[in-house]
Amino acid sequence: MRTPIVWAVGAIMTLASCGGSSTSGGPTEPVPTAAEVADTTTGDVESVSPSLRERMDAIDEAVAAWRSATSVEAARLAAETAANLVVGPNGPDYGDRNGDGLVSGESAVGVLPGLDGTPAGLATPLVTNPCVVHDVLGGAWTNPDAEWGAMLTAIDDWRSDNNTMPSLASHPMRIVGWATFTLRSDSLDEAHEYGGHAKLHVDVALRALDC
Repeated sequence: MRTPIVWAVGAIMTLASCGGSSTSGGPTEPVPTAAEVADTTTGDVESVSPSLRERMDAIDEAVAAWRSATSVEAARLAAETAANLVVGPNGPDYGDRNGDGLVSGESAVGVLPGLDGTPAGLATPLVTNPCVVHDVLGGAWTNPDAEWGAMLTAIDDWRSDNNTMPSLASHPMRIVGWATFTLRSDSLDEAHEYGGHAKLHVDVALRALDC
């Protein structure tokens, strides 16, 4: 039997191939109990949540659906999934990003810490890996609100002739940026282009795990 998150990503791939609208909420993961969620605030994240590698693999699948989407709606759904899987429920703009009434990419914890630092984020326990710090976290995260604020500013300042994404050290943050631009676009060609950018940053984050 396939796991819930694999089933849900498969649903997005089906939507991408037929160009229809989604009837599912996209990739989902087992929801921890209240006690387990509380544990994530103390840094014991991986004991109750998917590993960072599993999460990046799920994001990679969402980006693949995004890049191969046959409609703008399918691309937006997959982009929402990827962005939500990065930011988690306490990150900026988490939720129904495409306005279809559903939350695709639901998760109990993001790749990165929440706006107030909790949950800690799946990458946080891997701070002993310098590549994860450099490419995934993009820094020490002593002030999560400021880190997210820098991402939101870079997204707001982005233009087709002013690519601000390289200003973000965190490659998962750049995935959120390209997802946001996809959600704002009515062009399938642009969505595919933005998905291609997102794929590059998924690959960087995955390579960091083997550093």
